[in-house]
This record gives sequence, C-alpha cells and structure tokens, in this order.
Amino acid sequence: MLRMLSGCLGMLLLSQLALAEPPDGYPFVSFDAGLRLAKEQKRPIFLYFGRFGCGWCDKTNKEAFSDAALRKLYTKNYVLVYVDSESGKRLRLPSGERITEADLGVRYKAFATPLFLFMLPDGTEIARIPGVKTTQDFLDYDRYMSGAYYKSQTLMQFLAGKS
Repeated sequence: MLRMLSGCLGMLLLSQLALAEPPDGYPFVSFDAGLRLAKEQKRPIFLYFGRFGCGWCDKTNKEAFSDAALRKLYTKNYVLVYVDSESGKRLRLPSGERITEADLGVRYKAFATPLFLFMLPDGTEIARIPGVKTTQDFLDYDRYMSGAYYKSQTLMQFLAGKS
C-alpha cells in the first residue's frame, strides 16, 4: 500500500513539473530564438503565452490551431514563439539580460492564458489578444497584420470594419 501511494505521489509531482505545450505541428521556438529569427528573416512575430493545465489554451489548440490552412498561413507569415508563462526556463534577451519565461510573462503582463501578441521583428508590440480564439479570429488577425492595417488603425477598429 505504501509503495502504491509513493508511486502515485511521484506521478503527481512529475505531472506538476510538466511544461506547457504549444499546438501540435507548428514550428514554435523560444522567445530569444524567435527574436533572432524575426530580425534575420524580417518577419513579424506571433507570440503565444500558454501554461500547463490551461483548459482555454487546450481548447484553442484543439479547435483553432488544428486547422491545416491556419497552420500553413501562420508558419509562412510569422516567426512563431511560444512561452510557458509559468516556466523557470532561462532566456537571454538581445540586451544580454537573462530571465525566466515566467519573468517574461510578468514583463508582458501575461497574467491570464492564453494570450497572443503580434510583434514587429524588432520586438515592438502591435496587438495584444487575450482569451480563447477561433480559426476565423486568427485568420482575421492575419489580414490585419499582413495588410499592414496596424499602421493606421487599432485591431478593434479593423475588426469593426472601420478604416
């Protein structure tokens, strides 16, 4: 009995150490690698803050990111960056500063997940989008970014059909 309890406790502890996972089939990279790639490739960044055990992240991953056309579009148009907002994994920023992914989450005010940010290759934030999203939402966000509408209007104005 004690052996069984010990095994269950061990499995519970291991499950708590598991890292959050980005959606399957997408080439997400770490934040520091993503900044380097975005500058090299002159492509905007799609930054996804998630965390282990986030039911809303899981719902978005299964329902929106499972779309093959969306995967192709986002892989082509963006450097995809995934950050586990509760992780202790270390990153090195372009300034040389070393921080954890959790510290990065605080810096970007990722207090609830999922949180999506679109950024220019230099790291300038263009749009901040919290919560569960659909495939159509992500297609609309891509039109906003790829059409450079962010230069003349906010995302909310764009989505409302204002010009």
